[in-house]
Amino acid sequence: MRRVAVIVGLLALLLPREARADGIILTNQFGTVNVTDGGIVSKGSELMSYNGVVAPPGKALGSVSFSTGAFTGVSILSGGFFSSVGSSFIVTSGGGNYGQPPKGIIFNGSFIGPIAWTLVSQTGKFTYNFTLTGTIYGALYTGRDVTGTTTQNVTLYKNQWNQDHEGRIRLGSTNLNVPEPGTLGLLGAGLIAVAGSMRRKIFGC
Repeated sequence: MRRVAVIVGLLALLLPREARADGIILTNQFGTVNVTDGGIVSKGSELMSYNGVVAPPGKALGSVSFSTGAFTGVSILSGGFFSSVGSSFIVTSGGGNYGQPPKGIIFNGSFIGPIAWTLVSQTGKFTYNFTLTGTIYGALYTGRDVTGTTTQNVTLYKNQWNQDHEGRIRLGSTNLNVPEPGTLGLLGAGLIAVAGSMRRKIFGC
């Protein structure tokens, strides 16, 4: 029994470490965004990598689309925050033979909390580079609820944006935490407690 208790304890200690290592990283590139005081809506951004699977040259694994709530700040061109109310963040797999998940929506979620819109650099009179950064929450196609963060690098060309409010997505990176470390940590503590209780009942110590 003592050997069983030791094994259970070691497994429990390993669980939080495994949880920290387990996550899904995905990237997206290209596509456009419509940026107004009413919010941001993306279109046509390609899923370039998912959980270690990288799209072949000239191909995409699927698509990434997102939207935000209204802007809060002095000016979009100087930065501020977008609301997460009414937002969305959706990752879709195109299927195929590249090793990605089955065809269809593989993450369906939304932003939670304020979404930071930060001016990173300005080149010349018209080129403004921003990062859109926020926390997301939703469900994977497996049914598991996950949280994560995303950063989308967006370029606005002022002369064009003034006409059609359109910008370009240079690169986006998203990290989904699967599963949450706290949950497995509690499970590990529970396993240790059970092993200790069983040991006391059998050996009387």
